[in-house]
Amino acid sequence: MLKVTLKDGSTREVKKGSTLYEVAKDISEGLARVAVGGEVDGRLMDLTNRLTQDCSLNILRFDDDEGKEFFRHTSAHILAHAVKRLYPNVKLAIGPAIENGFYYDFDTDYKFSPEDLEKIEEEMKKIVKEDLPLERFELPREEALEMVIKEGEDYKAELIKDLPEGSIISFYKQGEFTDLCAGPHLPSTGKVKAIKLLSVAGAYWRGDEKNKMLQRIYGTSFEKKKELEEYLNRLEEAKKRDHRKIGKELDLFSLQEEGPGFPFFHPKGMVIRNLLEDFWRKEHVKWGYDEIKTPLILNQQLWKQSGHWDHYQDNMYFTEIDNQDYAVKPMNCPGAILTFKRKIHSYRDLPVRMAELGLVHRHELSGALHGLMRVRCFTQDDAHLFMLPEQIKDEIIGVIEFVDYVYKVFGFKYHIELSTRPENSMGTDEEWNLAINALKEALEAKKLPYKINEGDGAFYGPKIDFHLEDCIGRTWQCGTIQLDFQMPQRFDLNYIGADGEKHRPIMIHRVLYGSIERFIGILIEHYAGKFPTWIAPVQVKILPITDKHMGYAVEIEKEMKAKGIRVELDSRNEKIGYKIREAQLQKIPYMLVLGDKEIEAESVAVRSRDKGEVGVVKTDEFIEDILKEINTRS
Repeated sequence: MLKVTLKDGSTREVKKGSTLYEVAKDISEGLARVAVGGEVDGRLMDLTNRLTQDCSLNILRFDDDEGKEFFRHTSAHILAHAVKRLYPNVKLAIGPAIENGFYYDFDTDYKFSPEDLEKIEEEMKKIVKEDLPLERFELPREEALEMVIKEGEDYKAELIKDLPEGSIISFYKQGEFTDLCAGPHLPSTGKVKAIKLLSVAGAYWRGDEKNKMLQRIYGTSFEKKKELEEYLNRLEEAKKRDHRKIGKELDLFSLQEEGPGFPFFHPKGMVIRNLLEDFWRKEHVKWGYDEIKTPLILNQQLWKQSGHWDHYQDNMYFTEIDNQDYAVKPMNCPGAILTFKRKIHSYRDLPVRMAELGLVHRHELSGALHGLMRVRCFTQDDAHLFMLPEQIKDEIIGVIEFVDYVYKVFGFKYHIELSTRPENSMGTDEEWNLAINALKEALEAKKLPYKINEGDGAFYGPKIDFHLEDCIGRTWQCGTIQLDFQMPQRFDLNYIGADGEKHRPIMIHRVLYGSIERFIGILIEHYAGKFPTWIAPVQVKILPITDKHMGYAVEIEKEMKAKGIRVELDSRNEKIGYKIREAQLQKIPYMLVLGDKEIEAESVAVRSRDKGEVGVVKTDEFIEDILKEINTRS
């Protein structure tokens, strides 16, 4: 008998050789029905896997993130199976699960159309109905290679060739279809009850633009049809909220052919941008930060010293000045470090908190660019904190509280992920363990739930990421706190301790918005362009009914502008209904209609973007109310 420790800490004795499914069924019939896979000693495994030793076991359901991965990875195999049935000459590349769905890459001269996707989807549903078991088998490297070459699967052969000599290669078979795959998978195709293909796009093999362009079919799948319908409704809502579409309609920003990935902000977009920056500056003063500004271009040697040359140069832009090599900064930290290093610091000076709205440039592939969400130049709302080792916990807690405050102002909920050491990193295991534990202690001191994101830290240290949730349930990674033991060593940073000796400070890298550009894109989609009054580029539109009401309209415009209200006067000789419709399309929070009655009563007829007709209100009263709404950021 084997001893199995379950997720809740309870233990069970099971027969040696029991499958994960049998263990799930032993726990309860209900659990066995919804089980999609298992986690054994931290490793994801098929339900058909047999237990051979004592272990910890977590039976996974679709509701678990890992469970969704089982579900959607199998869905990708069903997609490839269906495509092979309908288009036998297609060559298969890769097909992973991704957030909210899956994709598969295909090599074929035939161009898939939306109508083809419908046909493929119908074939997928047949494969689901056939309830085919997924059977894993393994072959030695040479036999595996021989098999895929015989089948004409060139991409699979390339993947196998990249594996070390003597490797055992695994495959999964469902019906007549077999695919090279490490797994794990659902026990059968019949589990995938709700499936939908979404789109087709081009994708370079292995993400390298030097390789052949393949066709990538995207899809999603759910346990229940209702969940799929809800997701598709959210996608439709997301299309309506696309910041690129709304940004054009509201004349906020544009992306020009002359500068792909380099956004142009228009006057109304600059209102939002300046508001965010002004709010940022005022709050940083309150939270004990000093603002700095560092150069856009710095000597290449600096980037070699910081480690960016070894870890990030493919994403950087370079230039030459006076026969020396320089780089356009992709990050602000080296500049902040040089600013800290300009003078000798005492332990009494620490912590030093430096904040910077720093413009950075990063080379992104043209296919990855997406509105304001993925650009080649953006302003990071950075801060770099230098501290004593004993100040780490308090400083991290302070940053967490600052982030929480800022997100609440905009009405965002969020969840937290702690990212650990990546493969391509600097430093010792001891330094990384110290840094990871310091971040954990701060989160636990604040009693904040968090998820471990293994191997996704920065190359110089672990990080806490804040994922915002918008009003339709999508998440956006924005704020981050990175704890860094490496940069202070590489730049030989010091402070003079109480003992009169030199000591090494600890460094935190931190952003709140993430980038101004991306945060504006998120706000546009979160509010669907209907910005709260305090953010709206135009807060009030004055709409005189005829030219004879223009004098009164100009008086109100002047009064509002004098009090800092962003107001526009529509002086066109158009019908009032037309003017109201245009103001509504511009999503302006308040429209003031002015006619004879309003002039006589020194009032305004208020129409709210969100509430419709409000009624006639004294002008002074309206101004007082809107100023209160703006100042309280309600």
